[in-house]
Amino acid sequence: MLEMGSRSHVFLLIFVSQILAILGQTNSNDATALFALKSSWNNLPPNWEGSDPCGSSWAGLICDNSRVTSIKLSGMGLEGSQFGDLSSLTALQILDLSNNVGLKGTLPPSIGNLKNLTTLILVGCSFFGPIPESIGSLQQLVFISLTSNSFTGPIPPSIGNLSKLSWLDLSDNKINGTIPISQGSALGLDSLVNTRHLHLSKNQLSGLIQPQLFNASMKLIHVILDHNQLTGEIPESLGSLQNLEILRLDWNSLNGSVPSELSNVTSLSELYLSNNNLNGSIPDLASMNLLTYVGMSNNSFNASDVPDWFTKLPLLKTIYMENTTLQGQIPVDLFSRPNLETIGLANNKLNGTLDIGTRYGNNLTLDLRNNSIKDFTQKTGYNMNISLAGNPICDGTGATAKYCAIQISNDSFSSPLQCPAMSCNSDKILSPTCKCLYPYTGTLHFFSLSFSNLDNSSYFTTLAGSMMSAFLSNGLPVDSVSLSDPTVDVYSYLQIEAQIFPSTQDSFNHTSIPSIGYLLNRNPFQLQYFGPFFFTSESYCCFADGNKKSSSHTGIIIGVSVGCAVLVLLTFCAGLYAFRQRKMAKRAGHSSNPFESWDRDTSGAVPQLKGARWFSFDEIRKCTNNFSESNCIGSGGYGKVFKGTLTTGEVVAIKRAQHGSMQGAFEFKTEIELLSRIHHKNVVSLVGFCYEQGEQMLVYEYISKGTLRESLSVKPKFQLEWTRRLKIALDAARGLAYLHELADPPIIHRDVKSNNILLDDHLTAKVADFGLSKLLRDEDKGHVTTQVKGTLGYLDPEYYMSQQLTEKSDVYSFGVVLLELITARAPIERGKHIVRLVAETIYDSKDNSKLYQLIDPRIGPGSKLEGVDRLFTLGMRCVNESGAERPSMGEAVKEIESILELASLSKYTEGDLTSSSYEDTTQLRLDDFYNDKAFDYSGKFPSGGMNTTY
Repeated sequence: MLEMGSRSHVFLLIFVSQILAILGQTNSNDATALFALKSSWNNLPPNWEGSDPCGSSWAGLICDNSRVTSIKLSGMGLEGSQFGDLSSLTALQILDLSNNVGLKGTLPPSIGNLKNLTTLILVGCSFFGPIPESIGSLQQLVFISLTSNSFTGPIPPSIGNLSKLSWLDLSDNKINGTIPISQGSALGLDSLVNTRHLHLSKNQLSGLIQPQLFNASMKLIHVILDHNQLTGEIPESLGSLQNLEILRLDWNSLNGSVPSELSNVTSLSELYLSNNNLNGSIPDLASMNLLTYVGMSNNSFNASDVPDWFTKLPLLKTIYMENTTLQGQIPVDLFSRPNLETIGLANNKLNGTLDIGTRYGNNLTLDLRNNSIKDFTQKTGYNMNISLAGNPICDGTGATAKYCAIQISNDSFSSPLQCPAMSCNSDKILSPTCKCLYPYTGTLHFFSLSFSNLDNSSYFTTLAGSMMSAFLSNGLPVDSVSLSDPTVDVYSYLQIEAQIFPSTQDSFNHTSIPSIGYLLNRNPFQLQYFGPFFFTSESYCCFADGNKKSSSHTGIIIGVSVGCAVLVLLTFCAGLYAFRQRKMAKRAGHSSNPFESWDRDTSGAVPQLKGARWFSFDEIRKCTNNFSESNCIGSGGYGKVFKGTLTTGEVVAIKRAQHGSMQGAFEFKTEIELLSRIHHKNVVSLVGFCYEQGEQMLVYEYISKGTLRESLSVKPKFQLEWTRRLKIALDAARGLAYLHELADPPIIHRDVKSNNILLDDHLTAKVADFGLSKLLRDEDKGHVTTQVKGTLGYLDPEYYMSQQLTEKSDVYSFGVVLLELITARAPIERGKHIVRLVAETIYDSKDNSKLYQLIDPRIGPGSKLEGVDRLFTLGMRCVNESGAERPSMGEAVKEIESILELASLSKYTEGDLTSSSYEDTTQLRLDDFYNDKAFDYSGKFPSGGMNTTY
């Protein structure tokens, strides 16, 4: 009966909407479709009220002659799985639902009814299943971007029918099969003669790149096919694309020689061919005078001297030709090229004496690791970043020179603030123009870039200026743009965090946010230095026109019925009751309800705690000496951490969220709820909290030795020898295994990194910072669909692509931490991810000798570290591209226990049992370890033990 009643309400809703639409400005069919969507979607803009969508100017809609012609709802936080009613909006020209991770389901075949559609943008949603063949009937389509979903199946050949298509982006999905070409009367992608952008990267495409795919009549400027499973030779027909500017074929399984016809493409500026099986001669690119970026690393070219064109291309900024059998001496003329920023020639056979001359650029980075260079003319006095580790010059006494050391760079860029002394109240952020505002925050993902020096702020200043010009020319109320944290991810894509600040109020409204998202994903403006990109974001926090969800369809029924009087009466009674209840609650005293002022609308239900102590603001202020700077022991984007002493004498660490921090009430709630119910020696303990006077403070046990990242830095406070690093790895693994396997319900940390692993007085490791954590309840069935969060460098690529969070995402992050422990390298250095670096080294190392060169030299020669091969193997298993192939944290615990047992026995045998730096080293007891072993490793890397697609 209830189900029948619900259906009758929906039918009544549609009937009423049709009747009322006759009297309004909206076509009745369009109104019916919109009201049906409203009844099945959540989090729609609050002004989606009334019976006339066009007449009421519903946010995100544009109408023309009573017909809905545009729907732009990017970044709204929409949730829903029904899309069939969209097909009734037959006058629709623009549909942008991007960055709504809560929209999930299949794209219905009925989308083929939208015959007037010109623009389809579904970036960063949760669509899955096949792309319907009917999409090929949308003859007016100019722009398609389905990036960053979970679409599967083949590319519909019918897309070849779209003669007006200019932009086709299907990247970052799970699309498989071959790239379709025309066969008989059936058209393929080779028919897209007006298409300029062909983006198919980060999928599972296989088979050959057929020569017919490209021809001289095509207008392609971007061909981006990287990170697939394509085989065969590079087609000669690519040489006919006279407008081509960017070609990405890297990370496939292409073989054969690079066709000489490619040199005919003199318009090419960026060429990516790395990580294939290419052979033959190194191609001659001397005619490509516009080239700025060349990447050919990890191919099997014929042994060759450094090509002449290295020194002749006038605009060349970046050369990556690692592991390409280059030999001989590097010509000194190469270093005098005025635009060069990076020369990566590691793992070759270059020899002789290195001479960089005197005309090199100060910002030049030169990577010549693992060659055969015996001498260096400018051993001192040079002013560039050079790495010669693994060359004969670094054997013996020369090994102490700085060019032989492992160099760690933590440089980063952020837009400069002109008002550093200012701060903001509440959770607003200080803009570049010194205003406290609520910015729209997201990430720009660039498919390519012409430069490699991420420390050069001029590139990002130019980018911010171009974005501002685009916003203003399109009439958007944007005050300023702040860019920060440029990082090259595991896919060689540049990611930049962007904050976009409003100009007319302190926050954007429900119309501005979709317009900004549409502009960024539509890519209508040219960018100097940067290639094409897409934009992902979370839903906006603080709309100026309200945050409440749209009311249900029953409100419309009530609004047209005679029940309004009853509703008013009930509302009055409910208000009177709530008023009396609030007075009674106040009498109970604030101390019994520290969350009396908790905002349920924006932060959810009041936190449910188990035993955490509530501290008053005065208590915290006194124990930190009024938050004195002498008690400040750390700081970050969330605020500051203070050391304090309670009246009981207990020393604690107090994390105080600053006004305007990225730590919102939801993260605060998550952390105190989780930590109040977790009790494990390898998880940091929560002592209590303070939620008073607008303050959010968490009180933890005091951990004296700081973070693991600090202990692995260039100048740590103390050194970590091998068995101690293994013990730290074991502690962290046990903490995570407890969260995954013993907590009820299980907990996914979601931000495992070396900065969130703390070391106490005895160097026991404890997992910390649960602000991003998620509970894995029974109904989640092994995964949680959620907006991607985490830290670049540690983020699980499978989670990033599918937005399906599992405990194996923590395993991936833990694998990165293991590689950090061994190498002391940051996850991303100089644009290269540690996972890719280790994978390439393993691929190139026949006897592990090159792999040992990655090991932190402070812990001794790699060949003498018992179990280091097995720990490398475990780390690479943890970062396997497929979560299903990664071990569980419980399995990781057992393997590390086995490695530590082996290493400890070795130490006992050698008599090396004491260390002044590690007072409890002798307390490593063998009876702490299990007898059974999780894995049976021989010490070598098995062929299935790692995924070489990194």
